[in-house]
Amino acid sequence: MRVDFVITELNVGGAERCLTELALGLKARGDEIRVFSLATLPRDHQGVLVQRLHAGGIHVSSAGADSATRTHRAYRQLCRWFAESKPDVAHTFLHHANVLGGFAARAAGVPARIAGIRVAEPRPLRCWIERSALKRVHRVACVSRGVERFAVEFLGCDSGKTIVIPNGVDVDRFASAEAFRWSRIGWPDDAQVSLFVGRFHPQKGIENLQQQVDCLATSNSPRRLLMVGEGPLRGELVDWAKRIGNDRVQLLPWQSDVAPLIRACRLLVLPSHYEGMPNVVLEAMAAGRPVVCSRVEGSDELLADTIVQQSFPVGDVSAMKNLAEQFLSDEALCNEIGIINQTRAREHFSLSAMVSAYRDLYCSLL
Repeated sequence: MRVDFVITELNVGGAERCLTELALGLKARGDEIRVFSLATLPRDHQGVLVQRLHAGGIHVSSAGADSATRTHRAYRQLCRWFAESKPDVAHTFLHHANVLGGFAARAAGVPARIAGIRVAEPRPLRCWIERSALKRVHRVACVSRGVERFAVEFLGCDSGKTIVIPNGVDVDRFASAEAFRWSRIGWPDDAQVSLFVGRFHPQKGIENLQQQVDCLATSNSPRRLLMVGEGPLRGELVDWAKRIGNDRVQLLPWQSDVAPLIRACRLLVLPSHYEGMPNVVLEAMAAGRPVVCSRVEGSDELLADTIVQQSFPVGDVSAMKNLAEQFLSDEALCNEIGIINQTRAREHFSLSAMVSAYRDLYCSLL
C-alpha cells in the first residue's frame, strides 16, 4: 500500500509526532510512505522528526510555504507531487494541510482520502474554509470523541463520515526514562515540581498557572513551577518569572526529549482552553505521573475513571488549585494515580494499536 502524508509543518508538536510514529510504523509493516510538509523543513534541534523520518527510509518533501502569499504555489506543487506518483491513500494532518491536501488529492484522483482533525479550534472563518475541503475527502479521522463532536457541529461533517482514532504513546520509553536531577537548574533534587510542557500561547491557559503560583510554587517551601516550551508569550513569561524569582519559577526552552522532566516532576499541569487529545497528558500517564488538566476535548477518554481526580472545568482556577494541592501534599496519592495512569496508557494507547487502527481504515477504503 502506498500512503502519502501531508502536514502543515514538521516542527516538533503533538500532530507532528503522531504523523512520524504512524509513518514509521507503516513503513515497518511494508507499506510505501512519503511525507509532504507545506512549510519549510525545520533544522537544528527542531528537525528531529525529519531526521527520524529520513533515518527510517521515508522521503520527505516541502513546499517551503512559510507565509500566506505562497499558498497557491504550495497547492500547485502538491498537485504535481500527487500526480507524478499517485498514492493509494492521501492522509492530511492539521488545518492548512487538510484544506490544500483535500483539494489537491481530489484533483489528482487519489483513491482514498482522509483528513485528520487534531484540535477543536472554533474560529468561524477557519471552520468555514475547512468545511469546504472536508467535502472532498472520504473519511475524517478525529483524535477524540470531543473532536468528533466538534467536526460534526462546526465543520459540517456527517457522523457517518467520521472515525475516532486516539493518539498512541511509547509507554516503555517514558516509563524507563532516567529522572531529571533538579540540581542541574539550581533547585533541590527533592523539589516538588509542577511541570507545564507546551506552547506559550493563549490556548494553553497559562494565566491560570500565574494566578495560582503561590500554591504551585509556595515561598519557602519545596514547591516549584517549571514551564517548558516556546511561543508568542515567552517574552512576558520570562519577565514574570524573574519577578517571582528563579528559586520558585523557571522557564526552559523547547526540549527534544521531555521524558526525563516528566519522570522527575510531582505532577503535570495543563490548564488549556481547548485541545484535541493532549499528547503531553498521555506522555505523563506513560511516565507514571498524575496530571491536573482542564476538562478539554479528549481528557475524559484519556483519564476515564480518574477524570474527577485529575481534571477541572475549563477556566476554574480554584478547582485547579484544589486538585494540585492534593497531589503536592500527598506523595502516596501521586504514586497511586501514577500507576493507574501508566496501566491505562499501556492497555489503551499503544503505538501499535494506533498504527493498526489507521491501517485498517486505509484498507477499508481501498
